[in-house]
Amino acid sequence: MKNVILTLLLIVVLFSSAFSQNQPTERQLIEKTIELYFDGWATGDSTKLGQAMHSSCHLKNYNNGKFVEFTRDQYLSLFKPHERNKNLKTRIVAMDITNNMGSAKVEISTERDLYTDYFNLMKTNKGWFIADKVSTRTPHKIVDVNAILPKKETIIEGLKRPWSIAFMSENEVLISEKEGHLVKINLLTKEKTKIQGYPTDLEDSIAGFGDNTGKFEILLDPDFNTNKYVYLSYVAKKSASRTTKIIRAVLKDDSLQQIKVLFVAEPYTKERYHYGGGMVFGNDGKLYFTIGERLFSEQDEPIIPIAQNIEDKRGKIYRINSDGTIPKDNPDFGSKATPGLYAIGIRAAQGITLDRTHNKIWFTEHGTHQGDEINVLHAKANYGWPMKTTGKYRFAEFAPKAIPNNVYTDPVWYWLHTVAPTGLHFYSGSEFAAWSGNLLVGGLSKGSLWRMVIEGEYVQRVEELFTDDRVRIRKVTQSPMGKLYILTDEIDGKLIRVKNAAF
Repeated sequence: MKNVILTLLLIVVLFSSAFSQNQPTERQLIEKTIELYFDGWATGDSTKLGQAMHSSCHLKNYNNGKFVEFTRDQYLSLFKPHERNKNLKTRIVAMDITNNMGSAKVEISTERDLYTDYFNLMKTNKGWFIADKVSTRTPHKIVDVNAILPKKETIIEGLKRPWSIAFMSENEVLISEKEGHLVKINLLTKEKTKIQGYPTDLEDSIAGFGDNTGKFEILLDPDFNTNKYVYLSYVAKKSASRTTKIIRAVLKDDSLQQIKVLFVAEPYTKERYHYGGGMVFGNDGKLYFTIGERLFSEQDEPIIPIAQNIEDKRGKIYRINSDGTIPKDNPDFGSKATPGLYAIGIRAAQGITLDRTHNKIWFTEHGTHQGDEINVLHAKANYGWPMKTTGKYRFAEFAPKAIPNNVYTDPVWYWLHTVAPTGLHFYSGSEFAAWSGNLLVGGLSKGSLWRMVIEGEYVQRVEELFTDDRVRIRKVTQSPMGKLYILTDEIDGKLIRVKNAAF
């Protein structure tokens, strides 16, 4: 009887765990409510609008010297059904969530005007609703690309080769220093606070940028304001060997607590190169991360190259649930494949980012001699390393034996010279309006910042910025309100704001 009860309890636990992994995040639930509002607004569907708004909702604006307030019913009465305008665009600019309360800034762009709405939202037992709204309308200005004048402004100095940044709010960030600490910084007061509790198996960098070990990504959970989860990647040591490790922790009282190991890229080896470590959450709420192959030269490849061996954890991109379990809809590489495997044929990918508008994940890849690439992530794709490269092998005599039936995915972009591309980001701010939807890519080797105009999965045009003011760029990102920032990979590293000096 006792065994029967234990078996039933185990089934309940397993079912509950599987069920919880399929539950949408609070951010996704709010996005669903806002998308319902967008759809109703775009088509004049007062039913959809009403479903997104709480019955107590009031809507306010101030225009032409007059304050106007509508009840929910008065507002809904203004809408009549119509076809959606093809030129209408909507987007969620920023979002903040605490427990059962949230706020969001959204934009609705028509041919003539830009409507900017600020929502206060609340969660009831029936879901998330817009509790009230304030809005403003701005006539569109003709965008003059020539009026764009990027200019750097140093915000924070004295960072020890910063690798990653995460915005907890518009003016408070976490920065992971590759050769220093995980620090919290107030961008207004410049106050720095060291985050305590970093894992003791950290392998610190010992030889500057020639040594790839140290701390890598710091990433906030999509529901960070509620659960306080942060995700970190770093080089872990064991005896005289090392590897990439992915962990989750609770950030509480400026300390990492309740640390949980999500992934260890075994085997531990003596090499100090190409660990990967880039991480991003997809629109699906899953955690994607890169693991490098950790070889410096192709002559050290085994008979089955590391990045092509599905039983070897190195040289891959993974997709897992936020608690480390494996999503049931992951691609099937076979029974011998490493759990969580999503794509193979990776050499040294570090930067990885989400294009929220088109729900695609893009990543950068370091080549050997040339061969630096930008790729779009696809399930079960094989990106070819080391069977093929857009550059040259370090070991000129290297000639990998063909693997039967392999199909390789080409990069969407590659450079003819060495760039060492790192953290990349799809810009969605308003300060550089003409850059909306453009991909921004930082580079270490040439100290470049690249702006790429994207159409689908194609790079249409490329512009290299700051060619007269080069600095090793580790990361490109933007704040919750759309301000553009870069992190520099220097012993005296900097957080730099990129401003539009034309305004």
